Amino acid sequence: MKKLLTLLIIAFCVIGANAQSLSTTQGKSLYEELSGVKKKTDKFNLYMNMNGSFDAMFNDNGFDYGKFNMRQLRIEAKGNVNEWLSYRWRQRLNRPNNGGDNIDNLPTSIDIAGIGVKLGDKFSLFAGKQCAAYGGFEFDANPIEIYEYSDMIEYMSNFMTGINIGYDFMPGQQLNFQILNSLNGDFYSMYGVVPNATPSKLPLVYTLNWNGNFSNVYKTRWSASIMSEAEGKNLYYFALGNELTFGKFNMYLDFMYSNDNIDRGRILTDMFGGGPSLENTAYMSIVTKLNYRFADKWNVFVKGMYETASLTEKSLLLEEGKYRTSLGYLGGIEYYPMESNLHFFLTYVGRHYMYEEIANKPDYSTNRVSVGFIYQLPMF
Repeated sequence: MKKLLTLLIIAFCVIGANAQSLSTTQGKSLYEELSGVKKKTDKFNLYMNMNGSFDAMFNDNGFDYGKFNMRQLRIEAKGNVNEWLSYRWRQRLNRPNNGGDNIDNLPTSIDIAGIGVKLGDKFSLFAGKQCAAYGGFEFDANPIEIYEYSDMIEYMSNFMTGINIGYDFMPGQQLNFQILNSLNGDFYSMYGVVPNATPSKLPLVYTLNWNGNFSNVYKTRWSASIMSEAEGKNLYYFALGNELTFGKFNMYLDFMYSNDNIDRGRILTDMFGGGPSLENTAYMSIVTKLNYRFADKWNVFVKGMYETASLTEKSLLLEEGKYRTSLGYLGGIEYYPMESNLHFFLTYVGRHYMYEEIANKPDYSTNRVSVGFIYQLPMF
């Protein structure tokens, strides 16, 4: 293990040293760099979002395996057609493109596909497939920037089709009201055959979201959502995201809680062998991340996660109560060779899962050391 860690550290140092020679030309796309022709319009912008690394995996018995991994690979196009009309499309290239049976007739590989309309100075609208307006800064970040998601977000269905209305009620303060499909596929592919559950005739999720900005020092991402899972059975989700920035120091603290009449994320369901989703589950998550930009091109960070999974009522043969507590702990260093968001990283990710006596399962841990890069490459 020590030899492997040493090799990973050397690889990171070599990447950082070689990156010193990279061009510092800023604000240019790959097309402009290669053709020498300046792009004069904002109607079409094309990006490649990448997060790739070499991962060394460890478990309770020591070193498990190592591999190269393209964790995130998305292509994105967006632009402003005129002063009031815009569009955005983003698709995951490392996810299957099937989806003909989805209720919105879109493959699940598509994150975002829709148009934005400005309705005067204060109101805006986005229609099409989009990210749910759930709060929290981990949830709001570009997925390529996340080294390890909390369980709460990892098992969410985040991209669904519908409409969002935004209201900028004062400078730096925005409210969003969003209505989306609550399903991508049909009810049974999501939940299975749940006893006494009839598919909803209006499978929708309603979200009220507040994005606040107080002098770029304190920011908020708060939300409350209610989702129709089945007739008479709902999911209630709340998120309170808070971010502080003081010079070179930045941190966020997210609190998330969901109460599910039917286990949508299926963490507890799959813990006990899968099958139809359990009923009356609750999940709680607290996530914090601290960044310190100690030099112009260098950033260090630490991140912690505390999460619980519980049954709020007796379900089948399972008693009410908390079944699992999971901890996550991350730390790393990032090197930014250019003013763009290209950065190379060396990071450690640890997870520890602790089960209550009623779960009758052994505790276990996982660990990962990764060296790699993150880049939203402007292609045009």
